[in-house]
Amino acid sequence: MSESKTALIFGISGQDGAYLSQLLLGKGYTVHGTSRDAEMSSFAALDALGLRDDVTLHSTTPTDFRSVVQTISKTEPDEMYNLSGQSSVGLSFDQPVETLHSISTGTLNMLESIRFLDRTIKFYNAGSSECFGNTGTVPADEDTPFRPRSPYAVAKATAHWAVANYRESYDLFACSGILFNHESPLRPSRFVTRKIVDAAARIAAGADERLTLGNISVRRDWGWAPEYVDAMWRVLQHETPEDFVIASGATHSLQEFVAVAFAYFNLDWNEHVDLNTGLHRPADIDESRSNPSKAKELLGWEATKTMPDVVSGMAAAEAERLSKER
Repeated sequence: MSESKTALIFGISGQDGAYLSQLLLGKGYTVHGTSRDAEMSSFAALDALGLRDDVTLHSTTPTDFRSVVQTISKTEPDEMYNLSGQSSVGLSFDQPVETLHSISTGTLNMLESIRFLDRTIKFYNAGSSECFGNTGTVPADEDTPFRPRSPYAVAKATAHWAVANYRESYDLFACSGILFNHESPLRPSRFVTRKIVDAAARIAAGADERLTLGNISVRRDWGWAPEYVDAMWRVLQHETPEDFVIASGATHSLQEFVAVAFAYFNLDWNEHVDLNTGLHRPADIDESRSNPSKAKELLGWEATKTMPDVVSGMAAAEAERLSKER
């Protein structure tokens, strides 16, 4: 348990930011969070968890060094969590410059601010399994080489190595959590997992619609977001600053995900889903496998929910939401 620690979460408005806020508040932290425009942002995820009034929100632009410095100086955090930046792999193909700038420059500004202001601040960076590219049948661990296949993955790889460099060169407590896919009812609707679950729920409720998807043969490791933010916190409580793969260790195809989602509502996905090759990405990851054994050994963290549990959790929440709208 924490005694009056202060945390600053860059990118608090998303799924992970909301669940991390919930976790830290439960541990007694004072929590500050940032968004580019705190006056205009909806903070729907925080509202969904009833946390808006429990955190202090700041307008901060991570790509603006002065803005980052001002926010850190004002909040004086013990721990910083970087969850900011463009978060969609698909969108990164349309906006590669913005993606690289928002992720890599934002991360660099945070690291440089810590170097100048207070080197005792512990820094967590949200890395991504996308950096590994295709793992094939060999599960990726912390020593697996990066082979990014999207502008998003290139940006995340850049940020990862910036964190490692500042840790080694300036003796900062700076770490990256290399997170594999993690979902929840707070996942934005633009993500394919949320699209699948929401469509299945609407069809089950009587909607006359069909779901169109791209490549459903891709294989991913899906976990439960509320569990993954606990891993983030544990990374910063570890004795030494290190990077960790955070994942469930179980890989499934997107087709399996679709089948489980529709089966939750007693539907056969084949009767409601169309495939469109035009939705395929310019380059994609065929298979993503993880080896999270280091996190289990050193952090005492292990995922308890795998893909079927994740789908059930999302589907139940969506079904409840639709029933309240009726």
